[in-house]
Amino acid sequence: MLAAWISPCGRRKNPPKRPTKPSTLNRAMDGLEFRKRGREMVDYIVDYLDNIDARRVTPSIEPGYLQELVPENPPEKPESFDAIMDDVEKKIMIGMTHWQHPRFHAYFPAGNSFPSILGSMLGDAIGCVGFSWAAAPACTELETIMLDWMGKMIGLPDDFLSNKKGSIGGGVIQSCASECILDCLLAARAQMIQRLKVKYGDEVEETSLLSKLMAYCSKEAHSCVEKAAMIGFVKLRILEPDESCSLRGETLRQAMEEDMENGLYPFFVSTTLGTTGCCAFDNLKEIGPICDEYGAWLHVDASYGGNCFICPEYQYLMKGVEYASSFNMNPNKWMLVNFDCSLMWVRDRFKLTQALVVDPLYLQHSYSESAIDYRHWGIPLRRRFRSLKLWFVIRTYGVSGLQEYIREHCRLAKLFEQYVKSDRRFEVCNNVRVGLVCFRLCHSDEVNQKLLSAINASGKLHMVPASVNDKYVIRFCVCAPNATDEDIEYAWRTIAKMATDVLEKMEIMGDDMVRIKTEEGEEGDNFERENSAQKVEDKPKHNIKYKRSFFVRMVSDPKIYNPKIVKIKDMEADGIDEENNQPGRKKKTGKRTWVSWPLAFILRSGSNTRRSQDVATMAEKEVSMRAEDVDDDLLATGEAMDRLTVNNNIQAHPTTACKAESIEKPE
Repeated sequence: MLAAWISPCGRRKNPPKRPTKPSTLNRAMDGLEFRKRGREMVDYIVDYLDNIDARRVTPSIEPGYLQELVPENPPEKPESFDAIMDDVEKKIMIGMTHWQHPRFHAYFPAGNSFPSILGSMLGDAIGCVGFSWAAAPACTELETIMLDWMGKMIGLPDDFLSNKKGSIGGGVIQSCASECILDCLLAARAQMIQRLKVKYGDEVEETSLLSKLMAYCSKEAHSCVEKAAMIGFVKLRILEPDESCSLRGETLRQAMEEDMENGLYPFFVSTTLGTTGCCAFDNLKEIGPICDEYGAWLHVDASYGGNCFICPEYQYLMKGVEYASSFNMNPNKWMLVNFDCSLMWVRDRFKLTQALVVDPLYLQHSYSESAIDYRHWGIPLRRRFRSLKLWFVIRTYGVSGLQEYIREHCRLAKLFEQYVKSDRRFEVCNNVRVGLVCFRLCHSDEVNQKLLSAINASGKLHMVPASVNDKYVIRFCVCAPNATDEDIEYAWRTIAKMATDVLEKMEIMGDDMVRIKTEEGEEGDNFERENSAQKVEDKPKHNIKYKRSFFVRMVSDPKIYNPKIVKIKDMEADGIDEENNQPGRKKKTGKRTWVSWPLAFILRSGSNTRRSQDVATMAEKEVSMRAEDVDDDLLATGEAMDRLTVNNNIQAHPTTACKAESIEKPE
């Protein structure tokens, strides 16, 4: 009967009349009203994106501005859609940072395109909840096919594809890279716990085993790796990269061997292809074999950089990916797909699902054994039809169109690099291979911070800083979907003029206002920054010619939102001189590393009776374990936490624990 009134193209022909009665839903907005308002919304979206350059790229507002504009209580009676849209322009748009603006060069791109918007609209209209194949068959199967499409486009090994004969891998859409890394860390943790259960016995409590697990990442890795370790209650060793900000194999091997000597088990390594700070690429060719040798799960985070792999000429940057256990990239960053759409692949999907599966009767169905149920592939149960927008984008642009888009952004980044190199006042601070350029004035960090603050406060451009090789740098990312040579030229002219103004003011006002630190320590540097900030706050607002809002200060000083970049001075700790088997000073590795482990702080206040028994059991089962290994484990219970030397930055970032060498052995 349904087929009698649905045309082949899906349009309704004269649907049968159904008795209707007024409802709250229809009174608010029925189908006819939605048609009208939908057209108006499409017009508004097109006008917004076509004329976005007429707006200020960043808002000129202070935190809490919206509280004064929106009523304290919700409306009791329905309001008209015209009134709502009027408030969108008057109250919402004035507080927006416009990520699609041609003057927006901060962070990374936020994917956006009309086909993607339409795909999201359709997915929202269908309104399915695709937690299993039975709940939404097309939603599940299209997601599987899209992940295979994308895997082929970026050159992933066949082991990661679900439709290859003999493959046990596959892909899934997650909300963001943070979720991908957390899921993979949990899977790696479960796998290692199973192995240690075999070694120590089932009677040993899991929290005791957790104290022996160690994960690794580079100092340049995204902060979400540390957050994943916090949630997973595991230690994370943060390693120093090389001068190009790339994590190297020898650094990882040395750290792993040191940890294994101390009775710890390397279980997870998170690498990055396209780091947030300077778009560096970790050396997978060196790291992969080491992870394979020691049985550690290798994860590759290619959130931004992975998009360029759809162009064959950039795939050399992912050499060594064949050693990876998991891989993620974000088309919602640099492939014209709207957020959220983070793609994650695993080589062995059963290792992932074993760590996350919970299978109540009410979610089971008759095809559970033969179909993929994505509820087992991540933390959320409810899943939207996100593969539609990816499908729409790939089909609308084609692989060649998306490649052209990536290559154009890379060309524009090289153009900006040429502008920077043409001015001897500036230097380029990263290897520009894709769409990000890191640069700075050839002056102190304070001068560069002042330059970026002036640029952001002007509203003419928007950029954010980073710390590269302990230097304050300014990040310039090509973000706008339709960026042009003229946009790059405008950005450079603005930066060069602002730099001239800052340097001239510095000459006029003298070194008292902008100090170039050469011999003063970090403590004096911090005092000067705080003192200068206080002086600015103490001035009447109307006397500050270039007033900077909290928003501008935040994006101009990375120490405000990333305290880890503060220098950590070299520290040593009492330990064992292994050559003479005598108490002494531990040898320094020559590389700075940090250990983050929140579980130690949590266990500090709890009862450790059962845990101490577990430690004793583990010691008995491994006769060869040295006495100090048990002491290391006891340290995790909190009994020796008072002996933990913590960097003074812990107050700003309590889970970033001290340098690995700074943990003292208990008596």
